[in-house]
Amino acid sequence: MSTIRSALVVALAAALAGVVPQAAAAPGPAPRDSVEEARLDRAEPREILRRSGFASVDEEFRAELARAHSFAQAERTVARHGARLWQRAVDRAQGRGPARGDLSRDDDRPLYWARLSLTRELRSWQARFRLSDEGRARLLDRLERSSRGQDSIRFPRGKGVKRILLTGFDPFTLDRDIRISNPSGATALALDGVLLRTADGSPARVETAVFPVRWADFADGTVERALRPHLPEVDLFTTVSQGRPGRFDVERTNGAWRGGFPDNENLSSTGTVPVGDPASQPQWTTTTLPYAAITAARTGRFPVLDNTAVTEIPAGSDTPTVRPDGPTPGSRARAGAGGDYLSNEIAYRATLLRDRLGLTRLRGGHLHTPVLEFGAGNTDPATGTVTDAGFVRNRVDIIAQVRAILGVAAARR
Repeated sequence: MSTIRSALVVALAAALAGVVPQAAAAPGPAPRDSVEEARLDRAEPREILRRSGFASVDEEFRAELARAHSFAQAERTVARHGARLWQRAVDRAQGRGPARGDLSRDDDRPLYWARLSLTRELRSWQARFRLSDEGRARLLDRLERSSRGQDSIRFPRGKGVKRILLTGFDPFTLDRDIRISNPSGATALALDGVLLRTADGSPARVETAVFPVRWADFADGTVERALRPHLPEVDLFTTVSQGRPGRFDVERTNGAWRGGFPDNENLSSTGTVPVGDPASQPQWTTTTLPYAAITAARTGRFPVLDNTAVTEIPAGSDTPTVRPDGPTPGSRARAGAGGDYLSNEIAYRATLLRDRLGLTRLRGGHLHTPVLEFGAGNTDPATGTVTDAGFVRNRVDIIAQVRAILGVAAARR
């Protein structure tokens, strides 16, 4: 009986760790690439990886995974390579280390495509031990969080330095133009760990993270898990995404509605934003960023606007209506100032979390950057190149202007 009991204990522990005992199941079919990973086979991602020096990260990862003899060892490998990838991308963006390749250092795309090369390796990896689907999902989640900077946010202790939390996004609409970059993700890489001077001369430390453009991850609570530990300790937070051509927008109001535009997995979701405790969920949340000061300041070459328009269904009506000055009492959300896609949703989730934590004096909200445009003569994805001088200049200018906006937003009132 003691032998049987010992075997059961070992099997139970293995199952809890995500490891299936050798005799428990036959190997299943090799997992298929995700929609995002399948795009890696296109010429443009391969060129971006090669020209940035990130082309071999999957080979290094594969070699170390092959030596893992247990779930715990595999998890350590995944966490280490994810964190290493994030730090390497940050170092590259901030000019540290050798300049491998000729792609501009401010480029966010090497991180995106390199991460996918790692997740594809992990998804198809045949472990030396039997690994359950749940165990593989845990490893993929750990890789996602560590390679996005979500679990490496560290603010200095003590007084005298303000704390700013900023989030960005992956590139998206890749089937429209696979060359696309996201200036919000580039800004996150450029500013992670940076000490800047605010408009009143006080120092501020910036910590950043990047989020996926996937409806399912947001429904699973990725935003709340990453931000909840840190909102109580910061002086300012802003979620950032790419918005409209030629302008920045400080989005005044966020709506509790998903509009269904396809994400990076080509999946749609339409309906009320899914959150915990939906019974107490408001239709609208509001920025606490100092939008008047931000829009009045000279921060760069792009205009910065206070965007107050929303789309609502007024109380007692079934017809969506655009309101230029924000929602009316009792209305239902159909689009916030920042629309009805994941940029609106991250703003809604972050500001709802702020309110539910009782952080009424905390400045926070959403900033939309200008669309990052390629230079003249390089706008057609069918014939264009992956980069050009105008493209780099636009991204560098957007990053610099976000930094200046943070300096204004974090200054003393």
